[in-house]
Amino acid sequence: MNALAVLRDIFGYPAFRGAQAEIIEHIHQGGDALVLMPTGGGKSLCYQIPALLRPGCAVVVSPLIALMQDQVDALIQLGVRAACLNSTLDWREAQAIEQQLFNGTLDLVYIAPERLLIERTLAMLDALYDAGKLALFAIDEAHCVSQWGHDFRPEYLQLCALHERYPQVPRIALTATADTATRNEILARLGLGEARVFLSSFDRPNIRYTVVEKDNAKKQLLGFLAGRKGQAGIVYCLSRKKVEETATWLSAQDYPALPYHAGLPAPTRAANQRRFLREEGLIMCATIAFGMGIDKPDVRFVAHLDLPKSIEAYYQETGRAGRDSEPAEAWMSYGMQDVALQHARISESGADDGQKILESQRLTALLAYCEAPRCRRQVLLDYFGETHPPCGNCDLCLDPPELWDGTQAAQKALSAIFRTGMRFGVAHLTDILRGKSTDKVAQWQHDRLPTFGVGRDLDEHAWKSVFRQLAAAGLVHVDMTEHGALQLTDAARQVLKGEQRVELRRPLKRPTDQARTTVVYSDLSTADNELFQRLRRWRSDTAREQGVPAYVILHDKTLRELAEARPVSHGLLAGITGMGSAKIEHYGEELLNLIRSEG
Repeated sequence: MNALAVLRDIFGYPAFRGAQAEIIEHIHQGGDALVLMPTGGGKSLCYQIPALLRPGCAVVVSPLIALMQDQVDALIQLGVRAACLNSTLDWREAQAIEQQLFNGTLDLVYIAPERLLIERTLAMLDALYDAGKLALFAIDEAHCVSQWGHDFRPEYLQLCALHERYPQVPRIALTATADTATRNEILARLGLGEARVFLSSFDRPNIRYTVVEKDNAKKQLLGFLAGRKGQAGIVYCLSRKKVEETATWLSAQDYPALPYHAGLPAPTRAANQRRFLREEGLIMCATIAFGMGIDKPDVRFVAHLDLPKSIEAYYQETGRAGRDSEPAEAWMSYGMQDVALQHARISESGADDGQKILESQRLTALLAYCEAPRCRRQVLLDYFGETHPPCGNCDLCLDPPELWDGTQAAQKALSAIFRTGMRFGVAHLTDILRGKSTDKVAQWQHDRLPTFGVGRDLDEHAWKSVFRQLAAAGLVHVDMTEHGALQLTDAARQVLKGEQRVELRRPLKRPTDQARTTVVYSDLSTADNELFQRLRRWRSDTAREQGVPAYVILHDKTLRELAEARPVSHGLLAGITGMGSAKIEHYGEELLNLIRSEG
């Protein structure tokens, strides 16, 4: 059987996407590869299909113990012989899986890196290698090898030994983290110097991006969620305390929500994650501890109540929405206090100076994205080296901002920072510019400064926007060693001297009612939608009976196609996306009966 036949017969997809076919052929022929592909882009197929084409069993290295069983369950539903080896198994279960490996009755085995590297496992792999029964090594979430990433796993550093120990076995490393520095680190630390690098487009056209200036974040979030009840989503917060408060508050507002952060007991974290994956319509409130490798395809939105640490982190976190290619949303609120907190985290970290500079540059890139006057998708993809026309599907394309010559306002703001000794934050500087006499102003006698009151033409909201845009443009730096004081960068000199024009955008006072951004998720007719809802209820019942997540049975996209096409035979079922031969065998008759009953 060739790759395309496997894709159609087992996985139920009609054709490969992007570079999938080329990657699969390269691995099938024994080559090594680094695959950088966006979340939801079909990375798993790049090792699952070669695993079925090559002799022996494929070993998938994954740090996601809590999700391994769900991944295995999904493959078993497709008729693929898969298992996992991790610390959740007792010795009898582990021994049974090892026996299956030796008997040649497994196509894929998922294994945690720490389990892979113990002598017992290596001895088992040695025996398989000698017998020619190792198909390939797939190193999933390969960015875990990066020592400066928040997903770092020390065991990943030892995976370079796989090539030394099993030189004839092809390796494929996969990640959705796209920046050049991380890419080079993966290649170096995993010993993939000779590997082909497959870099896919990082555009996620189904995601709508929206950024709002933080005012009342909870009220703004509630406005965004209006009309989205019953949808699964993730709300990211910077602190553990805020995670728990937000989850409690959302639940009280009739949006069922669960907390997730590293400070919760491990059983609670595992239980909440399992509920989120298996139940429909839940919201997970979380720190960045949650999300890597989350396989749930029907996450309809990702919201950030606080600024992420970098544009890479933002891309990775928002990428957890819409993995099923259906419409999804990425919404974020942010303000200068967020910027100050992230700068503080960088300065207080144990990183060396070079790494701190790199992290600051990544944060500045995210600020530029937040304050962009043009299409957000263009700015985001430009960072990753891609050019893109205006998308027509982000907040700035749908509601373009008004631009103005802000050179004079920038000079006033920069002068105020300089003349106060670069010791104060936005609120105090705004008071000076607007001529507002406060106790602090009187104490420092700033009313005698030439800049006192020169900014009365702009209100407080507008000045905050000016300062944010100056920070995003790299003219101002937030120094947390001075409690969030704004300091001039070298680039500010040209503006102060009148040698550089500064274009700014008017601050947007978006309504809290976000009805204008509501995405239409289905254009099904009334009758088709009724059948779609019946199919979803059948899927929920079936998943509950089997103890697996609903998406493991069938994706929403498959159910929607079934509701629209209303196939009347097993042969016609094969034309529906996601309906491979095993799914048709397992569920075909039930689905056809449901469709006929709707008549």
